[in-house]
Amino acid sequence: MNRVLVVDDHLDDRSLLAEFLRQQGFRVFMASDGLDGLAKARVVRPDLILMDINMPNCDGLTACRKLKCDPATSAVPLIFLTASTQPEERVAGLEAGAIDYIAKPFHFEEVRLRIAIHLRLDSIAHDSESNVGIHPLNQEATNIDLALFRQVKAIVLANFADELDVEALAARAGTSPRRLSLALKRCIGLTVFDYIREERLKESRRLLLESNSDIVTIARSVGYTNGANFATAFKTRFGISPSVLRRGNNGANEALINP
Repeated sequence: MNRVLVVDDHLDDRSLLAEFLRQQGFRVFMASDGLDGLAKARVVRPDLILMDINMPNCDGLTACRKLKCDPATSAVPLIFLTASTQPEERVAGLEAGAIDYIAKPFHFEEVRLRIAIHLRLDSIAHDSESNVGIHPLNQEATNIDLALFRQVKAIVLANFADELDVEALAARAGTSPRRLSLALKRCIGLTVFDYIREERLKESRRLLLESNSDIVTIARSVGYTNGANFATAFKTRFGISPSVLRRGNNGANEALINP
């Protein structure tokens, strides 16, 4: 059972969010301000933290910076809760080490999806077999670079079938195409286009191995409207066509397509 720490000085917001998360199967801990959040994070060791920004005693930005400087809590993903729509606040939060924002008042389906996506990303980050991790390839990558990459990965994983390009992703992440391209290049050494293709093809391979959906349906579900283009891209990436993978022995195919 995943542990989530909710840090918010507003009792109603805190209680409402905690009750929803419990209904989703999370073990929930609560803190009333940044100082309380810091103390409980060190004891609870949560899998994810949801934190308000504007709080007494210790605001969310300060608490986030302290959490990221503490080896015991630095790796815990933190999502800010805020009623503000100002880009300056978003940038400040990313610089402090947050991975995402959830707007107040809460839309609970968004809360559920964002938490699920970031917990999945955190799991992927610890998977040594992941082709594209979240760790920078060089020391030039900043906290903002890593936060932008995590945001983009969350968007891509949740929207495979959408038309995704650098402009669309940058708009959703609240940054410029140029800044987003730089962040991905620093973090994973890929262009935005190459990264989107990589995630789509990895998902299509998973679906081919684990689902009964036909190849055309799988291609469309990951954003390929042209079956021939999908087959070509898949074979170029994995050295085997989707149809051969689907027909063949899964064990033998796994050996063939391991990147």
